[in-house]
Amino acid sequence: QVQLVESGGGLVQAGGSLRLSCAASGRTFSSYAMGWFRQASGKEREFVAAISWSGDWRGGSTAYADSLKGRFTISRDNAKNTVYLQMNSLKPEDTAVYYCAAKPGGVRVAVSEYDYWGQGTQVTVSS
Repeated sequence: QVQLVESGGGLVQAGGSLRLSCAASGRTFSSYAMGWFRQASGKEREFVAAISWSGDWRGGSTAYADSLKGRFTISRDNAKNTVYLQMNSLKPEDTAVYYCAAKPGGVRVAVSEYDYWGQGTQVTVSS
């Protein structure tokens, strides 16, 4: 079992930055791939970014939604059982509830591939 708690959301002006954190509890966090997803009001949940389990200090492999590459960066600190999402140059269309998720094995982009989910944190970007 893995429990996930997101934090760091809030209200920010367009062009600003936020860093989301996801604290994990439970055993073997370092063996799970971690992902960030988001869900805007009235829309389906969508993939944002994911990072492999790798204990390599370089952070392992990553994947990003094509539309977010260059603005969002995912990273993890296995010693702290935490995964981060750095979001820069935020736009109003980035407004959504952001969810952290975990799965054993490798990086995947589909919602259905992830076994564990946090409760989400709201990000609102004003124009």
